[in-house]
Amino acid sequence: MSSGHSVTTVKSNCLASVTKFAQILKILSVIYRLVQSNSYATKRDVYYNNTQLFGSQRSVDTIVDDISCMLKVSRRALHVMATSKGLIAGDLCYLEEDGTRIDCRSSSAGKGVPDVNSRLMVKKLWDTLQIPIFALVDADPHGFEIMCIYKYGSVAMSFEAHSLTVPSVMWLGLLPSDLQRLMVPKRSLLPLTRRDENKLNSLLKRPYFASQPQWQKEMELMQQNKVKAEIQSLADIAPDFLTSIYLPNKLRYGGWL
Repeated sequence: MSSGHSVTTVKSNCLASVTKFAQILKILSVIYRLVQSNSYATKRDVYYNNTQLFGSQRSVDTIVDDISCMLKVSRRALHVMATSKGLIAGDLCYLEEDGTRIDCRSSSAGKGVPDVNSRLMVKKLWDTLQIPIFALVDADPHGFEIMCIYKYGSVAMSFEAHSLTVPSVMWLGLLPSDLQRLMVPKRSLLPLTRRDENKLNSLLKRPYFASQPQWQKEMELMQQNKVKAEIQSLADIAPDFLTSIYLPNKLRYGGWL
């Protein structure tokens, strides 16, 4: 039957709306716990609180910014911060605006494949102070390679290995065996990609692993379980698990390789 009028069908994406609402509620609950416990987390930590729900880091970033704008407060007031990209080295203490005392210790924080300056910095700390050098990297093939560059050097700059490497570097974490031992929630674990598997196979063929049987065992465990995890996955156990439990216990009682 024709009435002479066109009919427009409007479809509402209910699933997307429900998902977005669930994401907002989840982030609000995380913020509430952080404020109540007077602890802080990065936006990356929030994402790893439920990777399946959020889908991507971008969705978390957008919602956190929206909540900050809606409440007319800074992200710091929400106790959610961006991941640090800076470096502080030396005996330094300072007070935050809210009276929090920050005690800094010598450290070097790198992002991705270490550049020459980062490697020189770690080398200088070792040569000058002879302090223990620990590597805290993601439990994935890329993290392994970063650690190996600090300890053994890179193939591209093998001719300068003597001036850039620190053979005493010890693997503090995140160990593949830690994922089982600490019962890190499966939702925080990621499957190894084909590229990851190729990288892992390539690393295991490097001759220096013959003198590192414990490292080799950890990498073979990852190869067997076919999962990887970033350091931030520990936040899925508790927001401050890394700084309050994992690192203090590792440094106090051992557990590095």
